[in-house]
Amino acid sequence: MLFAAGFGTRMGSLTANRPKPLISIAGKPLIDHALQIADAVGPSKIVINLHYLGEQIERHLSGRDVVFSWEQPQILDTGGGLKAALPLLGPGPVMLLNTDAVWTGENPLQQLLNAWDPDRMDALLLLLPPESATGHNGNGDFLLSPSGQIARANGARAPIYLGAQILKPEAVLAITEPVFSLNRVWDSLIAKGKAFGVIHNGGWCDVGHPEGIAMAEGLLSDV
Repeated sequence: MLFAAGFGTRMGSLTANRPKPLISIAGKPLIDHALQIADAVGPSKIVINLHYLGEQIERHLSGRDVVFSWEQPQILDTGGGLKAALPLLGPGPVMLLNTDAVWTGENPLQQLLNAWDPDRMDALLLLLPPESATGHNGNGDFLLSPSGQIARANGARAPIYLGAQILKPEAVLAITEPVFSLNRVWDSLIAKGKAFGVIHNGGWCDVGHPEGIAMAEGLLSDV
């Protein structure tokens, strides 16, 4: 599943008349960068959630073998968006990827697949130390234990979440509200010792703010 429903408010005027996933990086819209990553691992189905100016994304991807999960009348946040899309995705663990970043190095979804252990894990998140993350400010998100389990960083300088993960759907389905963040799901799995992380083998740039565009193009040009 690719997340493409957000308002892109941090982009300011750049998203006044177009959705953030259609902002171009190195001559290619962000949604196409994400689809290239997804296509490379050969998923049986790709679902993209839509809300803000989603008709533009739908037109851009006309003819592509993807399924759209429209969030109407309200946007559902990450957890609610995934829950609404689960009937389209089908049973079993789901690969999830944000569309507001660019990557270098190992394919992030392939790296997650290589590290995924369904006997131990209900969630596996891709992380990176903040000093290695381009376009990111602030503290980290998760502490990473020697066994790979994650815990909340609580302000510590720790690895950040990059917007790529594998997740079993049961904890998502357990939440009854229609609108909620995946942070609630992660917290429940952390408490059970079922949430894990792995450090990305490559670079990453946040393209959620205008300054991230030039930073992302610089990262890609260095490859």
